[in-house]
Amino acid sequence: MSQAEGAAGAAGEPAAEAAREGAVRPGAEGPVRADAARSPLRTFGILRSELFTTLRRWRTLALLGVLAAVPVLIGIAVRVETADGSSAGPGGGGAGPAFLSQVTNNGLFLVFAALAATLPVFLPMAVGVIAGDAVAGEASAGTLRYLLVAPAGRARLLLAKYAATLGFCLVATLVVAASALAVGALLFPVGDVTTISGTTIGFGEGLVRAGVVAVFVAASLTGFAALGLFVSTLTNSGIAAMAATVGVLITVQIVDTIPQLSGVHPYLFPHYWLSFADLLREPVYWDEVVENLELQALYVAVFGSAAWARFTTKDITA
Repeated sequence: MSQAEGAAGAAGEPAAEAAREGAVRPGAEGPVRADAARSPLRTFGILRSELFTTLRRWRTLALLGVLAAVPVLIGIAVRVETADGSSAGPGGGGAGPAFLSQVTNNGLFLVFAALAATLPVFLPMAVGVIAGDAVAGEASAGTLRYLLVAPAGRARLLLAKYAATLGFCLVATLVVAASALAVGALLFPVGDVTTISGTTIGFGEGLVRAGVVAVFVAASLTGFAALGLFVSTLTNSGIAAMAATVGVLITVQIVDTIPQLSGVHPYLFPHYWLSFADLLREPVYWDEVVENLELQALYVAVFGSAAWARFTTKDITA
C-alpha cells in the first residue's frame, strides 16, 4: 500500500488525491480496512475530493468563464439594440428567444433568456466535456489505477465521478443565472414580473422562480451527464470520449429538429429541455416539466447502469 501511495504522489496528478482520501492506515487488519472502505465518512471524502478536483481545474474554470460571459454578451446586445426604443427579440410566445422581448422591461428576464440561449448548446457541451473526461481522462493521464488503490471500490468511485459531474451541472447553471441576474439588474429596470400567462407576481417570487428554473435546467442535464459518463468508460482517451459525447449531443439535437422523425422526439434527452418556460406560467403547467424529469431519470438509470457494468468489469491498465 505504501509503495502504491508513493507512486500516486510521484505522479503529481490532482486526480490521485482521491486515492489518498480513500486510503487506510498501512498495516491495518482486514476487517478494519473493509469497515473503513464502507464508512460513510470515507464515501463523503471521495465525493468531496472528486468535486473539488473537478471544479478547480483550469479547464473547468475556463468553461465556467465562457458560460458567465454569454449573459453579458446577450445583455449588452439587447441594450445596444433597444437604445433607440425598439423592442428586442421576436414578439409573442414564451420559450427560447422570445424571452428577449421582455428583458428591456424587466432585467430578471435576462436570466430566463440566458438559460434558454445556453441550454441547447453551451451548457450541455460543457457538461459533455466534464462527463466525457471523468474516467477516460484519468486513464489517459495514467492516474486511474492510483484511484483504485484505495479500497473504495469501482462502483463507489464511479458514483463519485457522476456526483462531481452533477455538481458541475448545478454550478454551471447557477453561474449563468447569477451572471444574467447581475447584468440584467445593471442594464435594465427590475420589478414585478409578468408571467407568460399575463398575470403579475412580485419580484421576490420572480427570484424564487428563477432559482427553481436554474435547478430544473441543471436537472435536465442529468441524463446527458450519465450518457457522457458511459462513453467515458468505453475508451482510455479523454479527448476521444469528450469528442464522442459532444458528437452524440449534436446528432441528437439534429434528429430532434427533423419533422419526419417526430415519433422518436419524445424519447430524446433534449426534447423537453425548454419546458422550463412552463414554470413561468400562472398556474404552472406541470405536464412537460414532469415528462422531462421522468425522461432524465430513465436516461440516468439506463446509462448509469451501463457505465457501472462497463467500469466494474473493465481491465484497468492505466
